[in-house]
Amino acid sequence: MEAAQEHKKRHIASKLLLDRPDLKILDIGSGWGGLGLYLAEETGADVTGLTLSVEQHKVSQGRATAAGLADRVRFCLRDYRKELGQYDRVVSVGMFEHVGKRNYEEFFARLGDFLTPDGVALLHSIGYSDAPAPINPFIRKYIFPGADIPSLSEVFASVERAGLVVTDVEILCLHYADTLRHWRQRFMANRQRIAALYDERFCRMWEFYLVLCEIGFRFRSMMVFQMQLAKRADAVPLTRDYMANWEQAHSTMANSGVRAAE
Repeated sequence: MEAAQEHKKRHIASKLLLDRPDLKILDIGSGWGGLGLYLAEETGADVTGLTLSVEQHKVSQGRATAAGLADRVRFCLRDYRKELGQYDRVVSVGMFEHVGKRNYEEFFARLGDFLTPDGVALLHSIGYSDAPAPINPFIRKYIFPGADIPSLSEVFASVERAGLVVTDVEILCLHYADTLRHWRQRFMANRQRIAALYDERFCRMWEFYLVLCEIGFRFRSMMVFQMQLAKRADAVPLTRDYMANWEQAHSTMANSGVRAAE
């Protein structure tokens, strides 16, 4: 799982066209800070991360300080709609599922406001590969209140109305199914400890969630998509070679120990 997380960050970074130092990057929904710290450490970028979680904000700020990156990485407890300024690159991972269908157009309009004229954005989200549908009611009530899963038709329609250009799309069909299987194995291996922290009801609920979602990704229509966006079609190179080249170069650096482990 730890190796997969490193590969995920590297794969996302390869699509941001990190072709020069000192790029200004906005991370919408910055979580525990891992991606923002990776981008700053790997490329010298100036990163601003946004989160609505007090716990995530505290941890991510502490990680930036501990890594000696506080001068180039800042995490703000702020709604993305309140953010001002423009950025060369914008990335959002695992946050779009919480935007809500009625707010998709506002999200992409604000994303367009953030981007410089030659800017590039990367959206990573769970989605449906078939027609639009509501999220599973159990998930909405007990696991992710207020969450919504988009279909690609909904996303493309909102992007078009925002005047943005989709420059690349990748569908990751079974990756998350395997992730959920590993999560469940780790959860079950520590079930007694977790029950002591919470209770048996929580454990049953969480086990059901992990199984239900793995089935959704493995046998039904759930998937993960990565969508690259820009204001202009010529903001990115003609071919995708730059993505593979970036991953290869930075994979070599990581394997040779040039970049310290996170």
